[in-house]
Amino acid sequence: MDFSKIKLVATDMDGTLLDPQHNLNEEFYTVYQALKERGILFAAASGRQYYNLVNLFKPIKDEIIFLAENGSFVVYQGEELSVQALDLAETKRLLKKAREIEGSYMVLCGKKSAYVDNTAPEFMAQVELYYDKVEVVDDLLQVEDDQFLKIAICELKGVEDSSNLHFREEREHLQITVSGKIWLDICDKLANKGRGMEVVQERFNITPEETMVFGDYLNDLKMIQKAHYSFAMENAHPDIKEAARYRAKSNSQNGVIEVLQQLVSSEKVA
Repeated sequence: MDFSKIKLVATDMDGTLLDPQHNLNEEFYTVYQALKERGILFAAASGRQYYNLVNLFKPIKDEIIFLAENGSFVVYQGEELSVQALDLAETKRLLKKAREIEGSYMVLCGKKSAYVDNTAPEFMAQVELYYDKVEVVDDLLQVEDDQFLKIAICELKGVEDSSNLHFREEREHLQITVSGKIWLDICDKLANKGRGMEVVQERFNITPEETMVFGDYLNDLKMIQKAHYSFAMENAHPDIKEAARYRAKSNSQNGVIEVLQQLVSSEKVA
């Protein structure tokens, strides 16, 4: 495998670059520095909030590209490359429909902040992993002074056979994505990591053949399709493994770091 033409590396976070405890491997910054020296751009592509990602990559926050909220908010060096927000009326309709799902919790993800109106400890423990700016409000339906990038529905028992099916009708005009075992993300139709990758590739004149991506779950599918060098983690969802051209070791085995080390050392791998 010849990595000599790679100009852009994009990776998902949870289940991919981060270990099972949601930590960034200490070897990452050494590898990142080598990527930078080779002129290779790095993008963090995640369902996580922009402010959370900025804090996660604080030492290099002014150097890398952020595809936050599943690609609905793309930022580079403080410049907003893309903002794909939901219509306000549609946002309120979706919130009302989500309330019908027993045992579900909601995060209304705005550009300024994330908003919650339920502070159950088991829910907030999950929210705190992915959102650094969170505002507790009396009623999500009353929040209007923001651009809403995503509605994240959390079901601790799992969403694939519950919330995911509840929003079947909306798939024709919205982006409905299972982004983790307990998370369903609802975004504008054009808001996804694949579209975010297109924005970045167009901005920097980079082709899919010059792009390497890593992912593990269904919200990575459209991003996987935008790169020739597409890697599914060993721990990935079966649909991601089927879509990707290549395989990386699991996130518990630092699979992304291993491939990037091969990239920066120009090694050939089978």
